[in-house]
Amino acid sequence: MDKRRAIVIGAGIGGLCSALALQQRGWQVAVYDKAAALREAGAGIVLAANAMKALDLLGVGSEVREAGAPVMQADIRTWDGKLITSLPAAKQAEKYGTHSYVIHRAELQSILLRAVMAELTEIHTGKQWIRGEQTDDAVTAVFADGTQEQVELVIGADGIHSEVREQLFGASPLRYSGYTALRGVCTLPDVPIGAEAGGGFEALGQGRRFGFSSLGNGRVFWFAAINAPQGTVLPTVERKSALLALFRGWYKPVVDAIESTEPATILAHDIVDRAPLARWSTGRMTLLGDAAHPMLPNLGQGGAQAIEDAVVLARCLQQTDVSAALQTYEKERMARAYRIVRLSRSMGRMVQLEHALLIRFRNAVMATTPGPAYVKRFDPIVGYVVR
Repeated sequence: MDKRRAIVIGAGIGGLCSALALQQRGWQVAVYDKAAALREAGAGIVLAANAMKALDLLGVGSEVREAGAPVMQADIRTWDGKLITSLPAAKQAEKYGTHSYVIHRAELQSILLRAVMAELTEIHTGKQWIRGEQTDDAVTAVFADGTQEQVELVIGADGIHSEVREQLFGASPLRYSGYTALRGVCTLPDVPIGAEAGGGFEALGQGRRFGFSSLGNGRVFWFAAINAPQGTVLPTVERKSALLALFRGWYKPVVDAIESTEPATILAHDIVDRAPLARWSTGRMTLLGDAAHPMLPNLGQGGAQAIEDAVVLARCLQQTDVSAALQTYEKERMARAYRIVRLSRSMGRMVQLEHALLIRFRNAVMATTPGPAYVKRFDPIVGYVVR
């Protein structure tokens, strides 16, 4: 019997995971990406227990653990380094049977790409999506260079600026969070205690914060989130000096990380999401990951939710009727994904506070909250086991 055929638009984490999940269910998959070459910019990603369990189902969890660093400690500190609280990373790992892991995005993408290519999936770069033309029995994907391919299913995994989403449901505005983020990767000779074996900290100031995570072997992934008007992202050549000025006098590892980062590698983005859609699918076309439910990064769940989407979508597509399968996929995934969208926004408001009295109150609450309460609070997110 001929294999069922699908096209995935976008070769990021969600796109590659969906291709891998479909392959494992017997589909023939082609991945199309508009980039001339597949590469992920130099930044890190945290994969919580729910993401790791989904990656285990896809057969790549062990390789991710080998390439990444387990989160052994996660501290919350004041801007000058005073400890507010340590999040219960060890208790969560014991409860869920796996640590969270920090990994360079390029390494994660390489692992996923190797797994996908091992199943003879076609990867096409330099392919600009134009539209999908649907009939009852098939959908034809049309690209700017004249390429056309007829398949049973098209998955839009082309990120927050998804062109598949826009075709299906029209344009929708970006929602600015109120802060911009700068990110980088560096090598430090002296990684702070607690981050040496994996893990790190977030330091909270007035309207700004700094996250620091060990990638292992002295490599550190960091981010800075800074309250600012939308559209004020600095040119690359100005980013390092601006960061050093903004974080002058902060906890020493913060300044060390910025100083140790090559200026040309520092990334900067306004942090945005979009209002939830009423549905993700039309006929034989659907959305996945940031194309479906872009979220702010404050819970570290953007990648995890795309991976979960991929697993659930492939399972639902065991149904013969593609349109019905996509409706089932939406019913299983939308409530969870949109809950995390909302929680990510509320978390952002809490950690980006500017008022000194509110900051003192927040820090006092965090300092007096017992570890088991943290585990319970995040259990619906991190403790979730996708099937």
